[in-house]
Amino acid sequence: MILAIETSCDDTCAAVVTAAGEIRSNAIASQGLLHERYGGVVPEIASRRHLELADALVADALEQAGATLEDIDRVAVTRGPGLIGALLVGLSAAKAIAAARRLPLVPVDHLHGHVVASTLQPDPIEPPYVCLVASGGHTFVARVDEPSTYAILGQTLDDAAGEAFDKGARILGLGYPGGPIVDRLARDGDASALDFPRSLPGDGLDFSFSGLKTSLLYRVRDLGEQEAAERRADLAASYQSAIADALLARLEQAVAREGVERVALGGGVAANSALRAGAEALCERIGARLWTPPIALCTDNAAMIAAAARFGEPVAYPGYLDLDAAARLA
Repeated sequence: MILAIETSCDDTCAAVVTAAGEIRSNAIASQGLLHERYGGVVPEIASRRHLELADALVADALEQAGATLEDIDRVAVTRGPGLIGALLVGLSAAKAIAAARRLPLVPVDHLHGHVVASTLQPDPIEPPYVCLVASGGHTFVARVDEPSTYAILGQTLDDAAGEAFDKGARILGLGYPGGPIVDRLARDGDASALDFPRSLPGDGLDFSFSGLKTSLLYRVRDLGEQEAAERRADLAASYQSAIADALLARLEQAVAREGVERVALGGGVAANSALRAGAEALCERIGARLWTPPIALCTDNAAMIAAAARFGEPVAYPGYLDLDAAARLA
């Protein structure tokens, strides 16, 4: 069994997953309320909170799995990308646990976890497939021919989709994190009420959301404070629809270009209801099968880190003791 730890941003996570991909536990402690007052994640506060929670989350994950450290065969941990202070907390905890029992350790690319989240039980996807990953810090579409690696086909040139949601929520006077709040508000609005630009595919598969964010800012300014407040649900629905349309347009083009019949979603934005519904309709129309992870596997979690570790190269003790975290990975 694999014990995995994930602390790349503001969620402290630990999970126990079998080599066959069965999730025995997936414990998550969110810091959302802690950072809400600041309108975004404060790295120093996130790191200190990880220090307070890491041991408890590991103990919780083991208890939920009905296991002890004696049952663990390897330890996995997110090495990057992410907030460097937060990453170092998880990496130090993983090193200590692995070294104490002379267990191998698998350093994992956080984004690889999102790409292979759908390979977990009970209905694992099989390569080849195209995966759209959209989160707060990253947005890209990738091809997976074997689950130990992935090839990026196109990525955002500026803001990530999740960042666009958070900035849009701030423009609309909503709270943090913006994605879930915009999604809930959009259910009461008309997605066709306001026209926002869609950065549609050209020859490539890259994304751009900065122009959309600016368009929302100007639209709110032009409407005026009172009318913008009255039409906030329509603004949220129309803005959300523009983000989802841009993501789905790239996804459709990537599937057609790569000639695959399997599609997966990943990342926190994959929890968005408009994107999930749009992806289902798209795959039904083009004759592809869609794998959409449960919400708990879309947002940051340790089960997906264990999923990636199943295909990663373990580092034997003591070779990992000098391993360092990386805010960015090549």
